[in-house]
Amino acid sequence: MIKSYLLAPGLRELFGTAQDVLVLAASGTGAMEGSVTNLLSPGDEAIVVNGGKFGERWTKICQGYGVVVHEVVVEWGRAVEPTAVAQALESHPKARALFVQASETSTCALHPVPALAELTRRRDVLLVVDGITAVGVLDLPMDRLGIDVLVTGSQKALMLPPGLAFAALSERAWAAVERARLPRFYFDFRRERKGVAERSTAWTPAISLVYGLRAALQLLLEEGLAEVYARHDRLARATRAAASALGLRLLAPESPSPAATAICLPAGFDGSALFRYLRDRMRVTFAGGQDRLKGKIIRIAHLGYVDAFDVVTGVAALELGLRHFGAPVELGRGVGAAEVVLAEGLPAR
Repeated sequence: MIKSYLLAPGLRELFGTAQDVLVLAASGTGAMEGSVTNLLSPGDEAIVVNGGKFGERWTKICQGYGVVVHEVVVEWGRAVEPTAVAQALESHPKARALFVQASETSTCALHPVPALAELTRRRDVLLVVDGITAVGVLDLPMDRLGIDVLVTGSQKALMLPPGLAFAALSERAWAAVERARLPRFYFDFRRERKGVAERSTAWTPAISLVYGLRAALQLLLEEGLAEVYARHDRLARATRAAASALGLRLLAPESPSPAATAICLPAGFDGSALFRYLRDRMRVTFAGGQDRLKGKIIRIAHLGYVDAFDVVTGVAALELGLRHFGAPVELGRGVGAAEVVLAEGLPAR
């Protein structure tokens, strides 16, 4: 039987930490909730960077447990300015933690985690990072940067079905766990850490996913993390080049995530109809917009078990779908622009 502790070295390398990486049978939101309940006490204050649906989720989890939230609200599609976070930290000196996404999945914007870590390292404030679409996509070494809690989920760069969540804590985060008084039971990180030390798990593990995790880590580490990050960057740049060649605007042009690209659709375009057409007729599944972006954007994921030809197929399907609904796109233009970038990754002769 493969137990999760056998995966410890690979997970530590992936997270860039010497600490234990906890493996939870949950979606990534379970690790997010556990990060709140294991670090804070009733009435504690926290700062949340809210620049999308998942920044909003940090706020809702904190408020659900009676934590006083001070939001740094960011326009959807933009990255937070470190100066805005610094101002919030100065204005709320009692804040115990700063919660942020590395990659805001709903807008495909990348927040400046290294710069935020510089701010929190100088204060008694824990930096808690949702890396669900960042870990395994870009270099985010938590020990070197000074991230106090880093979480992710199995269904993104780890290439597995949903069902596993991961959390790694710094030494000062573990010290906060000892002081925290919010209620917790299933997501009790101390109990999970004890399980790791005993080569066991606190609760019933998701065995089939743990087997898959071993295979996924083997793929990532054999490819080499530096090349994994370079591959994601190349796929992302190819997708963005395709969108620009088609005359489409990016939602997050200034700080785009290498995990996925959000493309704004032409004004008046029925994005929901396009999404259904691509999925049901073209048999290519994209992601639509959420909340205020519903029907206005389409998102193309290029993380995990995705290669150059997946990007080419996705771009070609998008071209045909746009043409089907009357958009004046030149077929092949986006594909050609993507291929120019993707050719960088072709093996040398």
